[in-house]
Amino acid sequence: MPDRSVLALGGKDRVDFLQGLVTNDVTEDGGITYTALLTPQGKFVADFFVIPQEDRLLIDVATSHIQLLGKKLTMYRLRADVSIDLTDLVVSRGTGPAPEGAYPDPRHPALGWRAYGETDISDDTDWDALRVAHLIPQTGIELTEDTYILEAGFEALNGVNFKKGCFVGQEIVARMKHKTTLRKGLAQVQISGDAQTGDEITADGKPAGTLHTVSGDQGLAFLRFDRAEGQMQAGKATLTRLK
Repeated sequence: MPDRSVLALGGKDRVDFLQGLVTNDVTEDGGITYTALLTPQGKFVADFFVIPQEDRLLIDVATSHIQLLGKKLTMYRLRADVSIDLTDLVVSRGTGPAPEGAYPDPRHPALGWRAYGETDISDDTDWDALRVAHLIPQTGIELTEDTYILEAGFEALNGVNFKKGCFVGQEIVARMKHKTTLRKGLAQVQISGDAQTGDEITADGKPAGTLHTVSGDQGLAFLRFDRAEGQMQAGKATLTRLK
């Protein structure tokens, strides 16, 4: 997976350091955790997987966001005993039989496994089709600097833990969870006609959202739910929300 890179966090404070920053609980031993770092305003910085090893934590992150994540972690490090290094590990993933040492993708059982080694052993799964079918956002497409993670379905993806204690942006996320009804967010749409990623979606001539990943005659779109009850338009296509 050339679009993924792996950082290693070392030092005796590595777990406590990361635990105080990210949206999920990274203190559990032996498993893989999906989580994110947010801004203090509750918006998306980067999502990633955390894999605990004997003397370090591996961070599997989109290569496009590795410099940003490294910069943010360095900024928060202060006097903590934490080292941040880029590794040569190669990320693989697949939906067939899991190789030895692989981890189940914690977001959804349909997403198969992830493995870390010297070579790429990924299979030929159609990942866009799988993401559309199971409402899985991707860094840089559905997940951008303007994203609030609950609007992107992070709770359903096991990406946020409201019992773990503080994390950066927690107040905003908790307020959206407990005090508001989401009026917009990521949804699946049925597409009839020609539509492309990035097309503006309208309903009765009013802005209703943006089309993101397209796979066949279905896609993922960021929608205003109050305008997504009937037919919508994107490019030359007609869209309907799949519930």
